[in-house]
Amino acid sequence: MKFCTFSHPARGSGINGLGRPGVLTSDGAFIVDLGEVFPDILSIIKGGDEAKAKARALQEKAEIRVPLSEAKLHAPVPVPEQIRDSMLFEKHVQQAMERIAIMRKPILGPLLVKLGMIKVAPTWYQIPIYYKSNRFSVNGPDGDVVWPRYSQVMDFELEFGFFLGKGGKNIKASEARDHIFGFTIFNDFSARDAQSIEMQSMLGPCKGKDFDTGNSMGPFLVTLDEIGDPYNLRMQARVNGETWCDSNSSTIHHTFEDLLARVSADETVHAGEFFGSGTVGDGCGLEHGRYLKDGDVVELEVEKIGILRNRVVRQK
Repeated sequence: MKFCTFSHPARGSGINGLGRPGVLTSDGAFIVDLGEVFPDILSIIKGGDEAKAKARALQEKAEIRVPLSEAKLHAPVPVPEQIRDSMLFEKHVQQAMERIAIMRKPILGPLLVKLGMIKVAPTWYQIPIYYKSNRFSVNGPDGDVVWPRYSQVMDFELEFGFFLGKGGKNIKASEARDHIFGFTIFNDFSARDAQSIEMQSMLGPCKGKDFDTGNSMGPFLVTLDEIGDPYNLRMQARVNGETWCDSNSSTIHHTFEDLLARVSADETVHAGEFFGSGTVGDGCGLEHGRYLKDGDVVELEVEKIGILRNRVVRQK
């Protein structure tokens, strides 16, 4: 199933104006309104198999539905229980380190890169690395990303990730997939100049990532059974229609199962938490040495999930 949060003139905007829970019909043309039974998508995630079965029954009846073309989509889960983002793709980590070396040492950096002396830290290969992001700054499809005033260098990041459907503690990697509810696209917009300063101090990212509208998700939350193999999905990024990245989730190094096992080690995780993959190789401006401009439209596309589109807007 493909779940979404939406608003429509005939149906309203749901609880606190955050949108109504819905599920696409099998042909993808209509949204079935689930708002008469569920307050939001988070309640379906937390409701487990019983809630999913009830949602599927409503989907098949399709009694209250609106055309997808007439609806406004929001982030599938406007306020996740938690956001943890990670770095699971080796190519991105390697290329980002090389680009940073070149920026910080314009003369020596290119030589170090050419000689292959910029290497990913051994620790990265040993454990999945992650950090916690601001769960209150979630944006949705076609929502404007407001460029923070303290930054001059804005970037996008092509990611996808999963919502946890079942909590737990000390989850084994071999059992972790049973805890996954479904997947969505994630654009972790980044103020690169602020991030660079913060991380030289051996802590962060902070304001490099945490600003209103900076965490974009959507357009749909697609259940695990419909995704199938999450490690064989085409991933693309376009800026103003120009392709900047065309990759595949098969290039992932650490799996989501590895990540969940690491995070849940002696720490309870809860249904409704979001876990990001980190950027796929070639999936951000940093790796290309080019960045976003005021008014740029970024489109992230992940196979079986859809297209997440956002415009970057400078504040006046």
